[in-house]
Amino acid sequence: MYTKVCKKAASGRLFVCKGEKRLATGRGKKGTSKVTPLRRSRLGRFDINIGTILFGMIFIYLIVMFVVYLTRDKVTGYEVVRGALSGYYRYSALALKTEEVVKAEESGPITYYAREGVNVGSGELVCAIGQRPASTLPSDGGSEDGEASSVRTELSAEDTSDIKNMVSTFSANFRGGSFADVYDFKSNLESVILQSSIDENAGEYVSGSYQADSAGFVVYAVDGFEGVDESQLTQDMFSEKAYKKKSLRLNTSVSSGDDIFKLVTSENWDLYFPVDDKLRTQLDGMQNIRVRFLKDNSVFSAPFSIITGKDGNYGKISLSNSLVRFAGDRFLDIELILSKASGLKIPVSSIVSRDFYQIPAEYVSLSQKSEKEVFLQVVSFRKDGSEEKKSLTANIYGKSTEDNAYLVDASVLQDGDYVLMPGTTKKYEISEDVKKTIQGVYNINKGYAVFREVNIVDQNEEFCIVDPNNIYSLAAHDRIALDASQVKEDEIIV
Repeated sequence: MYTKVCKKAASGRLFVCKGEKRLATGRGKKGTSKVTPLRRSRLGRFDINIGTILFGMIFIYLIVMFVVYLTRDKVTGYEVVRGALSGYYRYSALALKTEEVVKAEESGPITYYAREGVNVGSGELVCAIGQRPASTLPSDGGSEDGEASSVRTELSAEDTSDIKNMVSTFSANFRGGSFADVYDFKSNLESVILQSSIDENAGEYVSGSYQADSAGFVVYAVDGFEGVDESQLTQDMFSEKAYKKKSLRLNTSVSSGDDIFKLVTSENWDLYFPVDDKLRTQLDGMQNIRVRFLKDNSVFSAPFSIITGKDGNYGKISLSNSLVRFAGDRFLDIELILSKASGLKIPVSSIVSRDFYQIPAEYVSLSQKSEKEVFLQVVSFRKDGSEEKKSLTANIYGKSTEDNAYLVDASVLQDGDYVLMPGTTKKYEISEDVKKTIQGVYNINKGYAVFREVNIVDQNEEFCIVDPNNIYSLAAHDRIALDASQVKEDEIIV
């Protein structure tokens, strides 16, 4: 029989007891005992296993990705929607009118009686030059010899209402530094008071009086555009920085031959603005146009035409009313309210241009799985000059209907390659001559950037409208990169 015997060494180390062989009858011969010591791991309780290593690697990866996410530029998405442009074409239009400048025939102090912008009748008093002040004008009760007597100085209800409106308008539109507006406001107030102090026949006995030779709107400024017609238009005339306007009411005295006032004698007037080739294409054939005046937000529909000047094309808007509000304005900020095309609305900042090779339709084989993939048989050349034939699968980024050709990513092929026509030996050479630049956006629906062609049908400063009927383009509710400059093809969007 076997009896297991374990012993402990004096040193305190543990031993394994192999066991001793004894006879059942009692005092048999003892077997040889072999003892092997068990040693503890040097790292003790910090034993490393594969699970610990994997967990550490994953933890480090997460930390790195978190740091990258915090430090990298964020790609902002934009959801494509259907709509139309809300912006309009804005211009600073040049106003040309029928104007007549009146000059002084004598020298002396000048007094203005008519307010600027009012429509005076023929023979109505506008201003007077001479030493005799307006306060000495005779009234109905004056003496026969023309000596000074009292005059009517009270304001009528109409005059009072006009002054209140003038004060309200000036207060609402006042901007610091507009000193010319302050002087104009002061002069208008003086004109109202002076007008209330004379009767309708005052022009007959005011010394040095100047009456309107014909009916028209009174303007107390000249700028050199009086008498200019559309045949004389140049691009330089539309520079407001170079524009100079001389106010006549700032003069307290004049000399013979000086300009003293101006009359706009016709209600018919025209607005002109430069037209580039793109806008001309859109406006060509249009006979009427809607225009908004930004000065008061009034909107008019008026006849429109395009004329050719000395150095360019100009849009012409012909008006026959509303001159009373703009008689003193040479430049007017306007908006053209045009019929806008509708489609998919995307921001201009999302547009990017890329190069593609045009491959004729007869040189490709369409994929049965996707209408956006084609198969190509390509012949390229190794460094030693030997030919290498290979089959490629390429994504289609667009199709030119004019050339009946597909647009293939330029990175798939290189200059000098040949594309074989299926079933023939005809070759189509890849070169710079068959490269085409198209506009598109980066679609980020799947978490990475994919270029998509867009066909722009209308555009303003911030947004553009693209054709929704392009199968290689976008669809409503797609997500695109708002700023295309932050994205690269196939880049993962975090």
